[in-house]
Parts: sequence; C-alpha cells; structure tokens
Amino acid sequence: MSAPLPDYVCDLDGELLPLSQARVSVLDRGFLLGDGVYEALPVYGRRLFRFDDHMARLARNLDRLRIPASHDAAGWEVRVRRLVAAQPFDDQLIYLQVTRGVALREHAMLPGLTPTVFLMSTPLKPVPAEWRHHGAACVTAPDLRWSHGDIKSISLLGNVMARQVSVDAGAAETILLREGEPGGPWLTEGASSNVWIVQEGALLGPPPGPHVLPGIRVGLLRELCEEAGLAFNLRPICEADLRAADEVLLSSTGKEVLAVTRLDGEPVGHGALRGKPGPVYGRLYEAYQRAKAEQAA
Repeated sequence: MSAPLPDYVCDLDGELLPLSQARVSVLDRGFLLGDGVYEALPVYGRRLFRFDDHMARLARNLDRLRIPASHDAAGWEVRVRRLVAAQPFDDQLIYLQVTRGVALREHAMLPGLTPTVFLMSTPLKPVPAEWRHHGAACVTAPDLRWSHGDIKSISLLGNVMARQVSVDAGAAETILLREGEPGGPWLTEGASSNVWIVQEGALLGPPPGPHVLPGIRVGLLRELCEEAGLAFNLRPICEADLRAADEVLLSSTGKEVLAVTRLDGEPVGHGALRGKPGPVYGRLYEAYQRAKAEQAA
C-alpha cells in the first residue's frame, strides 16, 4: 500500500484544487503516448529564478511538437505566481506539464485538440549536506535513450532506467556515455542533470545536439564563469577526458551545481584534491548563491 500523497494545491486546466482531487482523462495523450513536454522551475523564497529562460524553452518545445501554446511568457507567469502564492512553503519546485490533449489513441499529431495543462508545486528539497560538503558519487552507463534528448519530453522511460542504475549502486546520478562515433564513447549528460568537467581551470561541457538537453543552467554557468574569471567552453568530451578531469560537476534545477568526487568507485581529480570538491566548484557554487539572491524575482 502506498503512502497518502500530500494534498498540495495544484493547477489543472486553470482550476486550483488539491492534488487528491485532480483528474485527467484516460484518453489524454500524455497518459497513452507520452505526448507532451514539461518544465521544472525553482522558486526561492517565493521568487522565480530564470523564469524567462524556462518559458523560452517551453515555447520552443511546444512548437517542435506542434502543441498550441496556452499562454505567452506573461500569461504563464500569472499562472505560476498564483500557484506559488497558494502554497504554505517558500522554496518550491514548480512542475509544469502540457500534453496535446484528449483523443482516441492515434500516433499522428492530431490537430485541433485542447492541450491539457497541469502545474503542481512541491517543497524544493536541498541537496544533502553530505553531498554539498564532500561531493557526490556517480556511476557511468551507456546512453541508450532516443535521439531527441534535446526535447524536454514527458516520455522519460530512458531516463528512469538510467537513473535506476545509480540508485541500485547507491550513487547520486548516472553519467551517460554514447557509443557509435569515432573517438568515443562521448559524454552526453546525466539521467537528470547536465554534466561538466574541469580541465586546467576551465569549465567544459558537451556541445548542443540531439542527445543533450539544453539545460537552463548551461547559460547560467556561462554567466557565472564570466563573473568569476573562469574559461568556459562547450565541446565534445570523450570518456578519457571525463575520467582524467581535474573536477567533475553536475548542474540541474534541484542540484544547482554539485561536485562529483567519486566516479565508478574511483576518486575524481588529482593530487591533494583527489576525491574532494575542487576550487572551480567552490567558486561556481558561491556565484550561484549570489545569482539566486540577485536574480530571483
């Protein structure tokens, strides 16, 4: 028997109601086909962070799937702020999902449907103190997901299977490596994170492409590197680069920026900092906290 769910207020098709009362048709294409997209937005002290970036990505993904947009960015903001105000907690994670709508099962992108829009807010959980102070352990696995990882689709079975690899290993995240091209395997991303390496003081990440979600924190970390005087570059990263890196970092809405200090059971890094959070992580984490304080609105 599953534990009862907390009855936070959610928004289903414009109506605010308790989660326990929210109902979606069994013919919703999100339920039947995973035909939809989503965003996960952080809220700090009831203030939205990087909201415009999230809404721009949502608009791009809706357009790619030919799902009509229910709002422009300003309209989404009104709806999100109303939901934020309805919660009893200050730091929140807003989940926003849009599916194509309700219809008899059919694979084609049926036109003329009314999209189903669902938003919910849950408490934004901080990264465990152990990970924050000592770094996280990660494992690697082959990237066996589909070739549209650049779409933030609700079809996440590949990510679920990848994340379970690290759950079974007692690790914080699964870092994915894709075979099939010369010089590989190549780093793509984590099951639910973007992945970075540090070489000679520079922050390096995989370039945009069909296997990498354009994470909102990519643009943010570019800005933070400029602020901190750190070199930043997006380029292909092979497995050998990952394993020889001075530092390995994760970034995501929930993790913010996080040091990886063990990879497949081996310490990350070199010398006195081997297996410990490194200086680039420290500078970026501090810069991230300043950005939260200055940019959230």
